[in-house]
Amino acid sequence: MVSLPQITTAVNRLIHLLDTCTSTSHIHQIQAQIIRQSLLEDTNLAYSFITACQSVGLLDSAHLLYTQFKKPHFFICNTLLKCFAHSQSHHKAISIYTHMNRNSMFPNDYTFTFVLKALSDLRDVKQGQCVHTEIVKRGLGNDIYVQNSLLNLYAASGRSMELCRKVFDEMPHRDVVSWTVMITGYREAGRFDDALNVFERMQYAGVCPNQVTMVNVLSMCSSLGAVDIGIRIHGFIKRSGLKLDVILGTSLIDMYGKCGRIEDGLCVFQAMEEKNVFTWNALIKGLALAKSGEEAVWWFSQMEQEGIKPDEVTLIGVLCACSHSGLLQVGEPIFCLLVDGKYGFTPGVKHYGCMVDMYARSGHLEEALKIINEMPFEPTKPVWGAFLTGCRAHGDLEMSEFAAWKIIELQPENSGCYVILADIYTLMGRSIDAKKIRQLMEERGLKKSAEFQPQYSIHELLA
Repeated sequence: MVSLPQITTAVNRLIHLLDTCTSTSHIHQIQAQIIRQSLLEDTNLAYSFITACQSVGLLDSAHLLYTQFKKPHFFICNTLLKCFAHSQSHHKAISIYTHMNRNSMFPNDYTFTFVLKALSDLRDVKQGQCVHTEIVKRGLGNDIYVQNSLLNLYAASGRSMELCRKVFDEMPHRDVVSWTVMITGYREAGRFDDALNVFERMQYAGVCPNQVTMVNVLSMCSSLGAVDIGIRIHGFIKRSGLKLDVILGTSLIDMYGKCGRIEDGLCVFQAMEEKNVFTWNALIKGLALAKSGEEAVWWFSQMEQEGIKPDEVTLIGVLCACSHSGLLQVGEPIFCLLVDGKYGFTPGVKHYGCMVDMYARSGHLEEALKIINEMPFEPTKPVWGAFLTGCRAHGDLEMSEFAAWKIIELQPENSGCYVILADIYTLMGRSIDAKKIRQLMEERGLKKSAEFQPQYSIHELLA
């Protein structure tokens, strides 16, 4: 019979091996030793084994090993749950939770936190509501970690913010995570006014925002053009002595650029100690929106000189900047280098759209149409919209008619292009055709809309 000291020695030896193990074959050898020496129920060894499996991508082996028992130790189940909840195999976390319930292993607050994390990533609100009911039954509804996990579940789906708000309103205590999840949920659901309202309430409640809160509020300010709130956030960052790291700094630059305050964004950029490609992209896009094409190109060259490799978004930003500043002679060679593979990726539909816009704006309509015909993608509405805008600006009615019909083919439900096409026919002296277009609108139940702009917008490419 094996003595306790011998078992302890064997366990410690295997834990040491697991702590230094980086090979899948060694993991399998240790697994064989665990089974042969009947050490499966040792919680310390189980924790080390599961952690080692996670580090080398063998979580499924750990799952198979420990769920073959009807009642593995509670700590082991929670450890497995945690690992799978933070992996890509979220459904395995749910299966462990189900296994525990079937074998009368009653979950605790940690269990529910991990299960809700997995359900949140799966966007499974229906099953989440069942778990929510179980939480209330077990008297864990007032645990703030469980409550925050419930908030995250309902906010993640984007369609359950009323349930999210109900949980939030019933919470006796809320921390910065609770408020931030509400703000993030409303922002991702496009309910910016509600998100701003929660942020204001958070401040009145005396809860200090963290970095995640500020990044989400800055993103919301970008969408709303609420630069005043963005400036307040920037002021708070300065007063609190928070480090302007890559994430926060990039969010500030993006907000200032989209709110038409790119000079303030440039000040933030220059104050940052560390920058990445997203930071440079935010600056170049902001300059493109401000129609500061020459400055955008200058910073693009600085980016390359500092050894930062441009990505697809960088090239969209700099080409848009060239287009809106009339820098055809600068944009053309950049696009040629992109096509030739200098930047390590092939141009996408937005890059081609930038070039169509660049040629069309400058009156080179034949070149613009050639780009459209030669691009390896089906032209999108923004591409034809850019072409239509250029054709109309330069008085080419036949080309305008052609482009307008292309947009109607892509978006037959939008009334804007029908109106433009009718106007084009009127200018061409084709009143009968103009009348037919208006009749077609009536047949399709379309009404003239002042909101729809069929022409191209730089925001569509920089989004």
